[in-house]
Amino acid sequence: MSGKLLLQVADQVAREKGIEREVIVAAMESAIQTASRKKYGQHKNIQARLDPKTGDFLLQQLREVVAGDDEFDDPDTQMMLVDARKLNPAAQVGDFLAEDLPVIEFGRIAAQTAKQVIFQKVREAERERIQKEYAERRGQLINGLVKRVERNNIYVDLGRAMAFLPYEEQLPREHYRQGDRIRAFIKEVRDASKGPQIILSRTHPQMVARLFEMEVPEIYDAIVEIKAVARDAGFRSKIAVISHDNHVDPVGACVGMRGSRVQGVVTELQGERIDIIQWSADPAVFVCNALAPAEVSKVILDEEDRSIKVVVGEDQLSLAIGRRGQNVRLASELTGWRIDIVTDQEEHAKQEEQYRLLARSFMEVLDVDEDVAGAMIQEGFTNIEEVAYVPLEEMAGIDGFDLEIAQELRNRAREFLVKQADEVEERKATLTVDSQLTALGLSDEMVVQLAEKGVKTLEELADLAADELSELLEGGMTEKIAAAMILEARRRAGWFDGEGA
Repeated sequence: MSGKLLLQVADQVAREKGIEREVIVAAMESAIQTASRKKYGQHKNIQARLDPKTGDFLLQQLREVVAGDDEFDDPDTQMMLVDARKLNPAAQVGDFLAEDLPVIEFGRIAAQTAKQVIFQKVREAERERIQKEYAERRGQLINGLVKRVERNNIYVDLGRAMAFLPYEEQLPREHYRQGDRIRAFIKEVRDASKGPQIILSRTHPQMVARLFEMEVPEIYDAIVEIKAVARDAGFRSKIAVISHDNHVDPVGACVGMRGSRVQGVVTELQGERIDIIQWSADPAVFVCNALAPAEVSKVILDEEDRSIKVVVGEDQLSLAIGRRGQNVRLASELTGWRIDIVTDQEEHAKQEEQYRLLARSFMEVLDVDEDVAGAMIQEGFTNIEEVAYVPLEEMAGIDGFDLEIAQELRNRAREFLVKQADEVEERKATLTVDSQLTALGLSDEMVVQLAEKGVKTLEELADLAADELSELLEGGMTEKIAAAMILEARRRAGWFDGEGA
């Protein structure tokens, strides 16, 4: 085959396979090199070069320059320095000298070998190209044709590659047959031995976002942004959107005229219900929006535990929770907050119970009547410690109080706390308690509580679960703090990396 014809073949293969011409040329050079070694010897260091303009091959044997007889082992791969300088006066030890070899005429076996090498290199290059192309498209939507369905798994022809849509990544109740068109989300691209494996999904939450990008020009133009997506694939999704233009309503833009835009997404997702939510930086507002269509009466945030209590009317409870808890679950996933829903009646009953217990505590400890205890609660006092250490002027400002009354109440509160601390010390003294528990940050009262319930050592505390520790302390510690304390106890107990206490 002439040199120009070789270059024409390289150009044709590059166009058909979508591979760089240089890759095809390199494959041909590798093929000539492999075939030439069969002729001249496998152990020889032979290099082949193809002139990209003329198509002529240059075949060379490389030999390393060595100093003397002690290092000279193989005349096919080495050359004495004396001989090397006859060819190149500037040759130095360690250099490689190239000697031209006549390009061989390939026999049938050599030609077949060269052909196999070229095919192999082209296949490798094609796999790398496909791997790179689809890896860059991960997270995007793609269209294809159903090639075949095996055990409910779908193989999709993408044109230049085959993709795989597992059964668990398909929407419930949807069925495809060979030849059907399908749109899916590129979830993952794996590098497998037989070529790149492209994993598709129709259940991924971001598929909803990509569909809205196609349907809503404002999202494509970055005027409206999708901040979060939560999805129960095939049944219901919630998306949170925000507008970067005060003149554009983000929810209205996504819904479209008479629901035309959102309907396009619903149709593609086989009737999946889509709730479009106004995003807000205020978590209370965001959670209220996310629970739509339920109307929220009140919210109580716990930022430390990242939880939020939502109070709704009795008639709104089923809407807020949703069928099988779907609405509150998706709202929690969308906002990133744990959501507890209670009714107005439940919240009122709980507040009344808390009021009753606190009033009783004030009445017993401070020796006051119900009216005085109630006045203190209304003023915002929630425990005896606050009474003991609040500025006198603040307590004296309560209606009906004066400095003398405030001082007396403070003294009674402090006497109670001292007495309580003495009792804790006495109880602690009768128990065999590991001093390392106090070093963890537990109060003496907590240490006594745990010891009386059988947790007396660092190892016993480390062996607990977060909910167990919180329960043993009768709710005096959140599960989040309990988990951190248990982790620290395990570290000090030497559970990790062989560390001791």
